[in-house]
Amino acid sequence: MNNEILLVTLNSSYAHSSFGLRYLYANLQDLQSRAQIIEFTTAKAPRDICEALLAKKPKVIGLGVYIWNADESLELVSLLKKVSPETIVVLGGPEVSHEAEGQKICQIADYTIKGEGDFLFHEFCHNYLNLGVLPDRKIISGPVPDIKTIRSPYSYYTDEDIKNRVIYVEVSRGCPYRCEYCLSSLDKAVRSFDIPAFLADIEQLLERGARQFKFIDRTFNLSPTTCTTILQFFLDRIHLGLFLHFEMVPDRLPNEIRELIKKFPAGSLQFEIGIQTWNTEVAKLVSRRNDLEKVKDNFKFLSTETGVHTHADLIVGLPGEDLESFARGFDILSTVTPDEIQVGILKRLKGAPIARHDKEWEMVYADQPPFQILRTKTMSFETLQKMNRFAKFWDLYANSGNFKAFTAMLRERSTRRETPSFFWEFFAFVEFMSARHSQHFGISLQSLFESAMAYLTDSLQWKPEDARDLILVDYRATGKIDLPKFLRVGDMAMEQKKHVDANGEKSNLPKRQQRHLAKAENQSS
Repeated sequence: MNNEILLVTLNSSYAHSSFGLRYLYANLQDLQSRAQIIEFTTAKAPRDICEALLAKKPKVIGLGVYIWNADESLELVSLLKKVSPETIVVLGGPEVSHEAEGQKICQIADYTIKGEGDFLFHEFCHNYLNLGVLPDRKIISGPVPDIKTIRSPYSYYTDEDIKNRVIYVEVSRGCPYRCEYCLSSLDKAVRSFDIPAFLADIEQLLERGARQFKFIDRTFNLSPTTCTTILQFFLDRIHLGLFLHFEMVPDRLPNEIRELIKKFPAGSLQFEIGIQTWNTEVAKLVSRRNDLEKVKDNFKFLSTETGVHTHADLIVGLPGEDLESFARGFDILSTVTPDEIQVGILKRLKGAPIARHDKEWEMVYADQPPFQILRTKTMSFETLQKMNRFAKFWDLYANSGNFKAFTAMLRERSTRRETPSFFWEFFAFVEFMSARHSQHFGISLQSLFESAMAYLTDSLQWKPEDARDLILVDYRATGKIDLPKFLRVGDMAMEQKKHVDANGEKSNLPKRQQRHLAKAENQSS
């Protein structure tokens, strides 16, 4: 029977797979034959999940709790303990690894494992199922496991996972930096897995058909030796059509790494680069270290000499940062032309040291996940609401790659402002969108195009024919061949052409990256 232990979590979508559950399963050792992994999404009703789990009559349910599934997990645990109080529920994951004693979900569940549970969960299940012994405390913790003895999870990605889902991998755990908004700041040191063994695991995944890998290491390029070894491994196999995602330290790109990444085909590498703030005083407050001149130089190199897709992160709502300061940082970052700027709203992660600023900077957070900042001493609730909308529409228009001509027009127009600013130019568009749409989610692509057209004609006073010509460039680039009513203006009698991939081949790159790559190719031609 493999139903005694159920390893469960609720992913944000089907495309995501739970890396943590596969680690737990890999390290169950002799208990593997009595366990199975079951994944759901947050879209599934907790009652239905409860029914599906209890139908298997498990003795232990291990549930991974994260910021994106905290509410649904609470409802699920409440149902499980009401309907089947004899079933032991053990919680784990970052959302319950800190401040566990005060959390309702931890009070309802039988036990909570804090921190890395690779070995602690096996120990719990062994003691209960084999020895009939349960812990005498609800909150379980233990030493950080020796990373060299943790069993590899990679063989437990199924063929379906490889075909349809994100494959997460890691070569290290921990972070040497102490950025106070991040839980990784609590790590004592960076610990690395055995690289030859890791690469052997990746080789097996490649043989099984895996082509996209997302590294979850916080600082992949911390060790140039490790970084170049892994990059060379993939470069030697790049003919397979690979897509690789890494989180990179923004000011750490030595020549040996630069020379390697220059050799990768355009679009095959994606670097997520955390800037977070360009305000040096704010950075000091939250213990963030960046050599900003090196950051600029590295972005210039990436945009002019490589085909790397760059994704830069900024955080709204850090202590001490006001809207004008954020705008200046956004404008500086936009001049080094990352492919995407991810505008994130500060979230309160349980246990994160940034809580020490709550009183001085009047930091007020929402009580419900994802625990976003509501107001600070330097940003009002109204301002943060506007920035929530800015982040949403920036992602829909600029980051998506669907509105390249429209976004380029706004960028060019911003240079003619009395004080040039791409941020404030786009902010004006966001104000228009906020007034036009009563809700800011679930807006169709067609409606986004129509709204962009309306902004040109109504707010910027463009001639309808000129607005149509600009919007039509982006509309056709999405592959649409119809002509919607809002584009039929003037003497419109244009030939409708199908958008055809210039290569005529299926790409292994994600669609979003394909759109940005097409932009780069058009600019170079």
